[in-house]
Amino acid sequence: MKRLLIVEDDPTYGPRLAQSFQQKGYQALVVGNGAAAQSALQSDEFAGAVVDLRLEDESGLRVVEGIREVWPDLPVVVVTGYGSITTAKEALRLGAVDYLTKPVDAGQIEQALGLVPGPPTGESAEEPGDVPSLQRVEWEHLQRVLADAGGNVSEAARRLGIERRTLQRKLSKYPPLS
Repeated sequence: MKRLLIVEDDPTYGPRLAQSFQQKGYQALVVGNGAAAQSALQSDEFAGAVVDLRLEDESGLRVVEGIREVWPDLPVVVVTGYGSITTAKEALRLGAVDYLTKPVDAGQIEQALGLVPGPPTGESAEEPGDVPSLQRVEWEHLQRVLADAGGNVSEAARRLGIERRTLQRKLSKYPPLS
């Protein structure tokens, strides 16, 4: 039976996703942070990993980076409710095989991990030819500046010329759909 590692700190989504995988015949282990993921990977073998982008105390991108350094052949998929082109590019650069925006189901993740035949289901933040809204462009820009500042909100706010609390408020919102 194939085992999957799910790195998700949401107490509802993680177990629900694990249950969906179990119904598909997988064993799924849910952990809440990168340290627990590293520990689980040391003690067991997994067919793939699913990592949430925003964990309570750390970035899912750092978790992906840590996994890929030690287990370079393990397929890793990043899932998020806060999708952006900047974080998608960074996840793929760090070695994730795909980047999916929530809501995402076990079947889509299974395909992205390459566990079932068929093309990956990777979604782009926008369809080619679509013109993003001004709100979406602003959100993407904020994400890029934040990434350039190493995730430091105060430094990003200084670079943008806005108050730190204003930036935090804008970042806490879900990304605009278009």
